[in-house]
Amino acid sequence: MMLSGWGRFPVIYAPVVDRPRSEAELTAAQAKGGVIARGNGRAYGDSAVSRRGTIDMRHFNRMISFDAETGILVAESGVLLADVITSFLPRGWFPLVTPGTKFVTLGGMIAADVHGKNHHRDGSMSAALEWVDVMDQSGQVHRASRTQNPELFDWVPGSMGLTGIILRAAIRLQPVETGWIRQTTIPAKNLAEAMEIFETSDDSPYSVAWIDCLKGGANRGRSLVMLGEHASGDMLGAQENDDRYALRPKRKKSLAFDFPGFAMSGPLVKAFNALYYRAGLRKAGDNLVDWDSYFYPLDAILNWNRVYGRRGFLQFQCALPLDASKAGLEALLEAISEAGAGSFLAVLKRFGEQSSKFSFPMLGYTLALDFPATSKNLRLLEQLDRITIAHGGRFYLAKDARMTAQTLIESDPRVARFVAQRQNSGASETFQSSQSERLAL
Repeated sequence: MMLSGWGRFPVIYAPVVDRPRSEAELTAAQAKGGVIARGNGRAYGDSAVSRRGTIDMRHFNRMISFDAETGILVAESGVLLADVITSFLPRGWFPLVTPGTKFVTLGGMIAADVHGKNHHRDGSMSAALEWVDVMDQSGQVHRASRTQNPELFDWVPGSMGLTGIILRAAIRLQPVETGWIRQTTIPAKNLAEAMEIFETSDDSPYSVAWIDCLKGGANRGRSLVMLGEHASGDMLGAQENDDRYALRPKRKKSLAFDFPGFAMSGPLVKAFNALYYRAGLRKAGDNLVDWDSYFYPLDAILNWNRVYGRRGFLQFQCALPLDASKAGLEALLEAISEAGAGSFLAVLKRFGEQSSKFSFPMLGYTLALDFPATSKNLRLLEQLDRITIAHGGRFYLAKDARMTAQTLIESDPRVARFVAQRQNSGASETFQSSQSERLAL
């Protein structure tokens, strides 16, 4: 069948292995080699697509155990994050780390070592990982933790499934009193102000900024910085107390058709950015927001990726080291503004330290952008690649759909060690994706 990631670019013919239901079926499915595991298909590019065999893991979807004293959940890799929240938020537990969508599998979260709005304090998914079971190319299952097979444990997060098939894992949830978030919205006139807010608000559990990447001059990088913390019970009013864990069903919207190509044109994005910033000015200050709206605003629109039309869209996400972040971000924003290719979704976050061997984050800042998949924007992203490399940055494989192997090598000195690890373990012949072939991993 024809497969793609969430960005719908590229679209690749990829035979799909019928969803295996047991380890024996999974061993047989991977026997021919050249395969990759796929969860719910929410990586943006081709990291969960293989032209030789894509293994659908969604039948490995059982939650196995939960320790209410420690918050440790043991679950199979095909379990959706949305189902974890539905099951445990009413009991006062929430994921320690979450990306911007809840429609991801636990296996995908570990493979990409996803990060959230709290990386500066709590790290990425690997920080919430207690142990993981990984099937190797022979069908043997290895349990890896900080004390058992620690080398494998350090390589699996961020490996994009190329170290073996993730079967199950133990992850740590965090206790919460309510399902509400106290959000503080702070407007910033430019990039310097936004970064100052991040630096002086590092005690806030969550922080993220929407950034206007088309504004230039003294207002380049104007932003809405949104800080957040899990609300305690005494912060709630009567209305919120009636739905203490904010689980009242919401009516979902869905895009039933692809938008025309002009919908994401520069002028329209510029107009949207102006309206969004003005709306943020009106909402500045403290507000109570339900968890779904704070962490997963785009999940409110099913199939929102269709807004970019049939050609799909390209995600670009880089991380820049702290000492080069300001200069790097300014150069990126200048290039985007000059190209007139505004991003509908432009997100800035502050990263903390990262210790795992091949994960994306580094101490500094990360900028995430999306653009319609056009030849003009492909050329722009190559320019953004060069700016990132010149400032010591690197790229997020979970968002990548078009980077070259040379670009990856220039941006990340860890590539050679990762390739060697795959070859030495024997994983390189069995576990392959379209992305790994393109990037020579």
